[in-house]
Amino acid sequence: MTAPMHSEVVGSLLRSQELLDARAQLETAGISHAEFKRIEDAAVDDALALQEEIGLDVVSDGELRRVSWAGHFVEALDGLQGEPQTATMQRWRNDEGDQVPVHTTRPVVVEQIRRARSMCVEEWTYLRSRTSYPAKATIVSGGAALSFYRPDLSAQAYATRDDYMADVVGVLRDEVRELVELGCDYIQLDGPHYGGLLDRDLRETFRKAGSDPDELIDAGIEADNAIIADFPGVTFGLHVCRGNARSMFFAEGDYAPIARVFERCNVHRFLLEYDDERAGDFAPLQSVPDDRVVVLGLVTTKRPQLEDADALRARIEEASRFVDLDRLALSPQCGFASVMAGNSISPDEQRAKLELVVSVAESVWG
Repeated sequence: MTAPMHSEVVGSLLRSQELLDARAQLETAGISHAEFKRIEDAAVDDALALQEEIGLDVVSDGELRRVSWAGHFVEALDGLQGEPQTATMQRWRNDEGDQVPVHTTRPVVVEQIRRARSMCVEEWTYLRSRTSYPAKATIVSGGAALSFYRPDLSAQAYATRDDYMADVVGVLRDEVRELVELGCDYIQLDGPHYGGLLDRDLRETFRKAGSDPDELIDAGIEADNAIIADFPGVTFGLHVCRGNARSMFFAEGDYAPIARVFERCNVHRFLLEYDDERAGDFAPLQSVPDDRVVVLGLVTTKRPQLEDADALRARIEEASRFVDLDRLALSPQCGFASVMAGNSISPDEQRAKLELVVSVAESVWG
């Protein structure tokens, strides 16, 4: 992509109630696959119409075909298992400071992984056929896929995490190659694991579990660089957040502990969460090379309150002390619905926030 891109979504948009109801009916055989796809396609059409009407520089399909932001990866691979013995208790936090225990059955690698089908091709080919706007596909990053490896359950398939990551790189490169051959020239890698690796408390948790957080950062960078290597003419982005599910988060802290991601990851655009004090200041952005773009996620998707446009412009000006203004852009801090349930925000409030992104971007960059 060569045209300036100063406003975009991160990926997911709220699912309509009709789409949520249809998926529930599909799971209980209360609706045919053909009827479900009709409803799903219509929901994507509505999401595209919303983004085009607002005037975003880059659009997505809203990730409406997914159960969660990483659902495309899990559902397309053989070798992953989500059973009671793989369940974990994660602690998410809300703005009130409450820690909310969330019982999740995280998929775990139990056999050597194999790409049983494409992850994003249906999403991309439909999106490509329905819009003339610049558009992007979103895929899980290599480092994020690390979380599906548990030594106690995965060692029978892969003796080491590195062995597993080699196969992850292979299947994700296959996916990227297929997307590129189908005309996709902007692919975003989602890496919330980097958000966990900048949190002081979570870094200590990793250490106690026998993993060096800095080694995990390095492994993620190496994997992501391998996934995107040798695709000329394609723009790659990396999205980093601190968790986003039902308006809750799992990490906090500035970007300094992962600054070498900016220095060494070969993506062209960094889409970064910056909607509140949990993300720290802009100083770590001085590590971003001069030929990269930083998309500032200044507009929150977690709360319905609409940000002040002048305050957003002031923060963009502040960030320009570390990254030239023409290499900055604006977006929400994360998706509006990283999981199907979505954040605590209404469709009208979602629209207002996207309109704000566009209006502020136009006032700053024209």
